[in-house]
Amino acid sequence: MLGVRSTAAEPPGTPDGPGGPASARDAVRAVDAELGRFLDAGRHRADSTDPVFARDVADRVAELVLRGGKRLRAAFVWCGWAAAGGSGDVTPVLRTGAAIELVQACALIHDDVMDGSPLRRGAPSVHAGLARAHEAARMTGSPETFGAFGAVLAGDLALAWADDLLMETAIGSPYGHRLAVEWRAMREEMVAGQYRDLHAQATGARELDDALTVATLKSALYTVERPLALGAALAGADGPVVAALRAAGRCAGLAFQLRDDLLGTFGDPALTGKPADDDLRSGKLTCLLAVGAGLAGASGDRESAAALAPAPAGPSDAAVRRARAALERTGARTVVESTIHELASAALRHFDLIGADPLVRREFAALVERAAGVGSRAAGEAA
Repeated sequence: MLGVRSTAAEPPGTPDGPGGPASARDAVRAVDAELGRFLDAGRHRADSTDPVFARDVADRVAELVLRGGKRLRAAFVWCGWAAAGGSGDVTPVLRTGAAIELVQACALIHDDVMDGSPLRRGAPSVHAGLARAHEAARMTGSPETFGAFGAVLAGDLALAWADDLLMETAIGSPYGHRLAVEWRAMREEMVAGQYRDLHAQATGARELDDALTVATLKSALYTVERPLALGAALAGADGPVVAALRAAGRCAGLAFQLRDDLLGTFGDPALTGKPADDDLRSGKLTCLLAVGAGLAGASGDRESAAALAPAPAGPSDAAVRRARAALERTGARTVVESTIHELASAALRHFDLIGADPLVRREFAALVERAAGVGSRAAGEAA
């Protein structure tokens, strides 16, 4: 098990029934509606500030957010709230879910710049779109440089909007302090994970411990564990309930990231909305790569070890094919697939300790299945 320990619907003012949306899917539709309203207001403010900024930056952020994605983080916020016995006005839950989707937009925009990814959610990534729209840019050296600089600012705007929405929500909630504590930790963990990812690429790290640190900080915590805890905070929960949610979220979040590792190497771009081979071409340290390198070394498979070793420059198409073949030959793909299933099962066991309503347990199980790509559904949607 890789050494991992299992540790647009009705407006928010008219939720589905006295306890709010009746399912995670209903909550996601309501979050989409909340995002639409908030982003319309944000675009209007941006246009009042400066029309060029609104067109080039604010509109691109809004378009990325509204273009799709799994909305898993927003769904897990609702799930944490419902599991912790949340009731009454569901608006703070929906607004928190919308805020975390804006944080996700920031992460995607900046991650695409760092990885040089040209596609996101089936369309040009923000930096690629800016470069294409400003091919005549020369003062910054090249359209690509202009696009990268502009995308950094776009990511900053997405994070600022997320903070604005979360702050408004926290001020109006009796549990605002708990919400703010979880939010602050989540932001710092996300940035730390992005930096550890960058650091691992620069140093050519191949150790599994490093890969797990990156996976936990960059994805597992802010994809599942923190959203569950944010939802629980809005329900006023603490103690054993929150501890069980954190354990369930950590396992499910790691399963999500391991699935993303597999999709980043073996996925179909038509399903993922982003190019295949990005991780291998960028030299990104993933658990999949670390497992492959470890298995190759332990078995004395020099050919596979060489194929998975850090490269001084961008690898050729042939080198990428060799690395992918090595991940199959060493058994790394099989090990990671097995670990995903173990982690998903552990997540459900931890969640069951809460004693949540059977409906909520079924909703959580469906979300884990979707995030980890286990069960009857394939994991191929855009992030």
